[in-house]
Amino acid sequence: MAEQRRGASTTAIHAGEARQKLGDSITDPIICSATYTFESSQAVIDFIEQKQPREEYGRYGNPGEKVLESKLAALEGGEHAILYASGMAAIVGVFMSKLNAGDEVVFFDECYHRSREFCAKHLSRFGVVTRQVKACDYSAMEEAINDRTKLLVSESPTNPHLSIVDLEQFANLGKKHGVDTLIDATLATPFNAQPLDYGVDFVLHSATKYLGGHNDLLAGVIIGSAEKLEPVRYLRGIMGAINSAHNMYLLERGLKTFELRMERHNANGQAVAEYLEQHPAIERVYYPGLPSHKHHELAQRTMRGFGGLITFLVKDADWKKTAEIVDRVELARIAPSLGGAESLIEQPLIMSYYECTPEERRSYGIPDNMIRVSCGLENTDDLIADLKQAIDRAMS
Repeated sequence: MAEQRRGASTTAIHAGEARQKLGDSITDPIICSATYTFESSQAVIDFIEQKQPREEYGRYGNPGEKVLESKLAALEGGEHAILYASGMAAIVGVFMSKLNAGDEVVFFDECYHRSREFCAKHLSRFGVVTRQVKACDYSAMEEAINDRTKLLVSESPTNPHLSIVDLEQFANLGKKHGVDTLIDATLATPFNAQPLDYGVDFVLHSATKYLGGHNDLLAGVIIGSAEKLEPVRYLRGIMGAINSAHNMYLLERGLKTFELRMERHNANGQAVAEYLEQHPAIERVYYPGLPSHKHHELAQRTMRGFGGLITFLVKDADWKKTAEIVDRVELARIAPSLGGAESLIEQPLIMSYYECTPEERRSYGIPDNMIRVSCGLENTDDLIADLKQAIDRAMS
């Protein structure tokens, strides 16, 4: 069962950890072992028959992994968690364990392009059908459900448009039709929203982002009930999409400051979004903390804060003028990803959709004048001043 709910910092620091550890260390040790020994043949038999909570082989688990999984489950308010090598490995693990030939999965269409690509180009090779409907159109999603539908999937907030899903309505749709639901809550984090509280079955995080928090590791986690995740863990043991002992140490260390970091990410995101919205060279700002956002009221009701990711459109700019703004920014580094201490900036047209046709980009809602900035932990005034000089110089 999930640990008793405590504050986010208390949970991130203490959940899942033994009070006294190996060597009396205050931090959990990094255990670099590919295999684990048994003292006798009878010990092996006892392990199998009694389902003892110990390790056998590195592909099935690591002591540090158990600590992290307990901690992440507690942060999300879930019963069970499974750690993966990346966020993509986690969502692929769920798809592969739940879907068979002839099954169908329904997506809201604002989603990470690699998730979309895996379903459309790879699951389709095994007879799995993917249906995409307009984000937050619950009637369209319900119409797409049939007796072969096994999974409803969405992000919330979505990337890069930052639409907010009504989690209760989404979960109820799944329950009404007996279909499991999955929310990728990477952009929300367990600090800002907890989809399980609304009845969602699976919550996914790319722990590479805010959970790790330092742009120095790859990890993913899927959280839900022990019953629903049992086949997912079993398949992970076969497929081997595990994380390394050193990465697990970095993730556990990063989580110790999770709440403090999220407070700064939220504050920076809100302030920068408000600044951009009033700038005369900016056409539109996508950020759920702004009253102008189409889902602002829902976000206020269901989220504690709105994160550090902001997407905006530059007024009357082609892709070259938009790229000039990105290039003139001095603090944020040009890079994919988000959620680390360093601010990052990118032009989605170039970074993620360069090889797509103009028609495909239009269908994904990726115009030439779109910029995505992930506010890190720098001082707010410095981030705003830097964006101001970049925009003003490029647009003068």
